[in-house]
Amino acid sequence: GEFGKQTLLGYPLEAIAAGIHSFCSAAVATNGTEPFFEPDLTRMNYVLMTDLGNYSYPLAQAGLLWSSPLFYKHLDTVILVTGWLTTIEEPNEAAGALYRAYRARGEFNFVVIDTVSLLNTLYTWSSFNTNNLGSALGDGLVELVEYVPVQSIHLIGHSLGAHISGAAGRRFQEVKGFNLPRITGLDPANPCFNEGENLSGLSRGDADLVDVIHSNVRVLGKRDPIGDIDFYPNGLNSIQPGCYTITCSHSRAWEYYAESVLPGNERNFVAVKCNGLGALISGLCRKRTAVMGFAVGTNSSSSITKGNFFLRVNSAPPYGRGENY
Repeated sequence: GEFGKQTLLGYPLEAIAAGIHSFCSAAVATNGTEPFFEPDLTRMNYVLMTDLGNYSYPLAQAGLLWSSPLFYKHLDTVILVTGWLTTIEEPNEAAGALYRAYRARGEFNFVVIDTVSLLNTLYTWSSFNTNNLGSALGDGLVELVEYVPVQSIHLIGHSLGAHISGAAGRRFQEVKGFNLPRITGLDPANPCFNEGENLSGLSRGDADLVDVIHSNVRVLGKRDPIGDIDFYPNGLNSIQPGCYTITCSHSRAWEYYAESVLPGNERNFVAVKCNGLGALISGLCRKRTAVMGFAVGTNSSSSITKGNFFLRVNSAPPYGRGENY
């Protein structure tokens, strides 16, 4: 009934999509009387990943992290908020891959908020109160800008973590009166409570630049363009090349992003502004291109061509096809 994580991994795509849909219809039919799942924030930590090990700091006491001698105030800070199905086994695959990619570029403060332990059923995933956790993170970022310039902060969220990041951006804006520079959404989750508009997800305006990679559209990930710039690797297909499951496709967003972070790979994922993959392949799109992943934010946001961009990807690493979109 509750669709535990392991159960979900084994189902075929159609069954999952139908299951999520009927589950959502029932939830929406109760007119929002089902309680949102309220995370226990006292169990949540910031985890600072370093070459020497990982160090945890309570979410409610962000100042302990920002003032720690292990947190280098002269470096750029990347904060990754994971989501359900980011990982099947511990340790968190997405966090590990992104940490290694950023380390290959040089030195960064790399901080993870891992929600995986809280999100063990479809019910908790789809009814999760992203606003509570997002507000707590937003308050932590308000403290952080007392130590570092706001331009040095980049928030990245996978799955439900994308919506938590959006809520954090809105909270930060509410308190400070200005925006975080960039939030990247990696296959932002498609939980059903969003249909009733009871919970607001990541959207353009939550940061100066909101860039989004959609890799499992219409199933675990959202189909709608919600950012300033939205990328659709493999178009509006729910399954990515080389994948046979929805979880594989849902994870591809962070795999593509991690690949783009590695030095020399900045232009691995060139995408074309278009209204679909078919039109792109048929050569019907004007050659207005943008680079998906790490390098999106290297231009000032004013010079970024906004809209929906499509590209083809390979079925195995390196996933990016460069200019051969």
